[in-house]
Amino acid sequence: MKYEFAGDLQAISEEISGLLFPHVKIDKIKCLRSFGTSSKRTIARCHALGKLMQKAMGVNAFYALEFLSERFDKLSEEDQIKTIIHELMHIPFTFGGGFKHHNVVNEKNVNLMYETYLSKKGIQKNKSWW
Repeated sequence: MKYEFAGDLQAISEEISGLLFPHVKIDKIKCLRSFGTSSKRTIARCHALGKLMQKAMGVNAFYALEFLSERFDKLSEEDQIKTIIHELMHIPFTFGGGFKHHNVVNEKNVNLMYETYLSKKGIQKNKSWW
């Protein structure tokens, strides 16, 4: 696997965090693109520096959001935003190195957060009349 800093995704993540997730310490999150995955269905991952490592290293929590280029870059802009929201939703309010699980971070809740994001940006999604 090859990893590189994703400045474009970092900027979007910072914007989304500012609008939706004020508990996220944006200086303690980095977005990276990975290349060369062998996973079958994964689009993105949220990695955390766990409590034991934090204690051993004498540092606070840190999160890395990994976006698998082979899949993520092919998504529509809407689906990319939803994926970023999904990964940010995994970060708990305590920002302590843990994760929120998929009983909370699910399609329904991601879609609700996406609608909130659009609303806060002043964007109205096209709605069908039927």
